[in-house]
Amino acid sequence: MSAITSFIQVRPLWVSQVSQSLAGAQGVRLRFLQQINRFYDLLLQAIEQNDPRQLEPLLVEWSEARSHTDLDDTGDTTLAVLLNKVLLTTVEILQAELTAAEAWEALVAMLPIYTHALAFASQRETQWQVQHVSGELEKTRVELERLERSKSDFIAIAAHELKTPLTLIEGYVSMLREILPPEYSQQPPTDLYLRGIDAGARRLRAIVDDMIDVSVIDNNLLSLNFQPVWLNRLLAALQRELAETVAARRQVLTIRDFPGSNEMTFGDGERLRQAFRNVLLNSIKYTPDGGAITVDGRLLPGFIEITIADTGIGIDPEDQPRIFEKFGRLGNVALHSSGKTKFKGGGPGLGLPITKGIIEAHGGAIWVESEGYDEAKCPGSTFHILLPILTQPPDDKSARLFQMLLGAERQKSLYGKKTR
Repeated sequence: MSAITSFIQVRPLWVSQVSQSLAGAQGVRLRFLQQINRFYDLLLQAIEQNDPRQLEPLLVEWSEARSHTDLDDTGDTTLAVLLNKVLLTTVEILQAELTAAEAWEALVAMLPIYTHALAFASQRETQWQVQHVSGELEKTRVELERLERSKSDFIAIAAHELKTPLTLIEGYVSMLREILPPEYSQQPPTDLYLRGIDAGARRLRAIVDDMIDVSVIDNNLLSLNFQPVWLNRLLAALQRELAETVAARRQVLTIRDFPGSNEMTFGDGERLRQAFRNVLLNSIKYTPDGGAITVDGRLLPGFIEITIADTGIGIDPEDQPRIFEKFGRLGNVALHSSGKTKFKGGGPGLGLPITKGIIEAHGGAIWVESEGYDEAKCPGSTFHILLPILTQPPDDKSARLFQMLLGAERQKSLYGKKTR
């Protein structure tokens, strides 16, 4: 008996047992019979023509539509699992219904077909899974981009809409101070109320300004005004500005004279001051009363690195990237203080993202190092700010202007020496 004849002989039993094995429910089994019979026809054709590729069209259909067919109803998650079950059932039937010689002849004819089918199915299903995962990732990416755009749009709209009522509040407070007699405006409780409104308006103004800055950075619209900058002067000015806050917290702010800090570079002085202020305020906020904050740095080839180290509560490594994201506040916000510079003070979580945008707009980078979060041991955090050293402004127009001014200064200096 030939292999083809053997397979034709066991076909009714094979179809019954395979359909029962792969689709237990009676209704599913009836719908599954057409697929099983088609598979068997192609198997016979492949054996007769000695061409294992005959099964490929059916396997392609199953791999592409597996999630929409009765195959998923069986609990079989891959075509390889399905084909293995079919192979085992086939071997059992051949051994039970045929003589040893006939069974061996049928198996020898069938195994190359199944081997090719298993390899082909695994390859196709891997491709399908890669495409499926890639599609899901792309959907997730598009959704995240949409959410990010919505967040940026909300920030821009909210900041714009808040500016008008805020200006009205500030204007009416100023008018009240002007029209009220001094004996009323400068005496409690009127003075207390007016100062309270002033303080709230200033806090709200700072938040609105931060929201505008975030919106500008998100939309790549941050414009820098490059001017000569000396970092030691900038940091000294910030030390004077924050002296009252540091004293109120009984902290020590030390700014060391590090290499390169007294050399001129080009940058937007106001934006850099804003960036360093944000980092210093963050260190003040998360350092307990009586702690220390130290500003240091070093000169690198083409760059200057500034470090701001504190003796604060630290940041867990997994949370360190989050602090540079918009609204990326850590811990339980309900437990935060309402004061801006008090220990663990509140805030919208925009200062460090703005700082990151400003530093990166200068061609630099910012990151943080910390052993972890511990309010008892206070391991501290160290912020690293890397800035390029620019001998001239990056835009040609400003560079030509400063070259003209420096040339005029040199000529003036030479002319002064000759007249003397």
